[in-house]
Amino acid sequence: MIPMTSTIASHNARKPATGRRLLFKALAALSAAATLASCASIAATSADTVYLDGKVITVDKRFSIAQALAIKDGRFVAVGSSDEIRKYVGSGTRVVDLHGKTVIPGLMDSHSHMIGAGTAETTAQVIKAKTVADAQAIIADFIRSKKIPAGEWVQTSRWHPPSQLREQRYLTRQELDAVSPDNPVFVQTVGHFAMANTKALQLAGISRTTKDPVGGKIFRDANGDATGVLEETAIDLVADKIPKPNFDQLLTQLAAAQRIYNESGITSTVDAALTEEQIDAYFTLAQRGQSSVRTGVMWISRASTAAEFEQMLKRAKYKDNSGNDWVRTAGIKIVADGGMTLKSALVREAYADDAHNHGTLALDPEAYKQSAVLANNYGWRVGTHAVGDAAVDLVLDAYAGADKQKSIMGRRFIVIHGSLMTKEQILRAKQLGVRVDAQNVFMWDKAATVERYMGPVLANRAVPTRWLLDTLGVEGTAAGTDNQVNILDPFVGLYIMVTRKDPNGKVYGAEQALTREEALRLYTNAGPYYTFEEKKKGSIEVGKFADMVVLSADYLSVPDAQIKDIKPLQTIVDGKVVYDASARPQ
Repeated sequence: MIPMTSTIASHNARKPATGRRLLFKALAALSAAATLASCASIAATSADTVYLDGKVITVDKRFSIAQALAIKDGRFVAVGSSDEIRKYVGSGTRVVDLHGKTVIPGLMDSHSHMIGAGTAETTAQVIKAKTVADAQAIIADFIRSKKIPAGEWVQTSRWHPPSQLREQRYLTRQELDAVSPDNPVFVQTVGHFAMANTKALQLAGISRTTKDPVGGKIFRDANGDATGVLEETAIDLVADKIPKPNFDQLLTQLAAAQRIYNESGITSTVDAALTEEQIDAYFTLAQRGQSSVRTGVMWISRASTAAEFEQMLKRAKYKDNSGNDWVRTAGIKIVADGGMTLKSALVREAYADDAHNHGTLALDPEAYKQSAVLANNYGWRVGTHAVGDAAVDLVLDAYAGADKQKSIMGRRFIVIHGSLMTKEQILRAKQLGVRVDAQNVFMWDKAATVERYMGPVLANRAVPTRWLLDTLGVEGTAAGTDNQVNILDPFVGLYIMVTRKDPNGKVYGAEQALTREEALRLYTNAGPYYTFEEKKKGSIEVGKFADMVVLSADYLSVPDAQIKDIKPLQTIVDGKVVYDASARPQ
């Protein structure tokens, strides 16, 4: 808890001199005018809030450490020593004594699915399951406790059964039928795969004769019947049948999600893969003054052909890189492959435990290349999900093709994830002006699964953060989580970047580790380049948004093992406290 005290500053104006002579009167008048000007100057520089006696890690270019700061109209107006900042205390200034607590700039998760975080109350939280039986019990209890009527859809939180469950597999439709015979059930995963029970498959019209869609797969048993497991575009066959929340419900969900992010110290993010209606919700929440996370919103493309993609561009409601200080459009998201932990990342060499498996290509490569050209010509940049090195080859080829038609240099096209990129591919990205936004947290609770599927060599160079930072700099890469796919906690992410350790203490790719300063820069300075806002946020400097976090411990001095345990005490956005740990119900 941070004690807060209001301080009133008083200023004694000098009395003008008096005298009989006209000269003295003139001098008195000049003195009075000077005094008024001085008072006006003091009033003009009085801050709304000042924070004193702390350790302020500014993360500016010099990585300066200050004691105090002043905020006015949602921006930092002064940073320095406590004595210097006390000059900004006026009659209406709120003064906060930090009592030595550490302050850092607001954290930015450069790749997430924030809107989904607001569904905790409306989905079965299978994220807690350790066995198939646990998952079944959670779904059954959710239906019972929420009194879900027969026939109404049941959905789950995101999770990762192959890593999470003792059985290391997905649930079958029969296992889902056993706990939900009267409701269609749609079980999400970390993405790229989903599960559905028999009722859900029937509503989607999936039968023995249903063909796999382009870029997707319906898993089947020996008899040709669907097992309930769906991959990539096949997921849409079921997902498109689920009633969407109405707009008011969407706004409620989004507001709840932003509060969850603030609790983790996050003040900015990029929410990837949104529909136009979801983007509308972001802008509406901001217009109502209810936003507490500055968000880059990526429009999702589900077009399967270049012609469909061009029609989508022609009908677009928004333009790229448009918006305001709370919401900005941040390109078009396209998915090229799957994931390391799903054995669907598209890789050059086959999976270590599956000699004939090279992963999944989730799109038509020629249509994708044409779409990259079209997006560039229509003024949109592209951010492509590409995990495997073979998928990255395709993406860089597509971006190079677009560049030949119209330069993409400076446009900040994106490789999203890039988990298995090689040094040569990273250099090629640099030459094209392409950024890579990686998520170290994939090597947390999923690291052992990556090693099991891909072998120790690839597992040790997965998420090559050292290579990315050394080649692309903070301008070309950043840190994120892909939440809800992974846990949101940025301090776990910082811990992994510094130590490269999983929960069991096993080190994966020690040579890819960063210093604490570098890791913090990727969570603060780097992300704003994604939305062309590097001059507005990402450090505690005069003129930048007053977004910051007060910490439970000093990030720079705690032992490595304790970095992951740091918690936000307060999160401040636009100069306002949006999360206060001391006000949280016990």
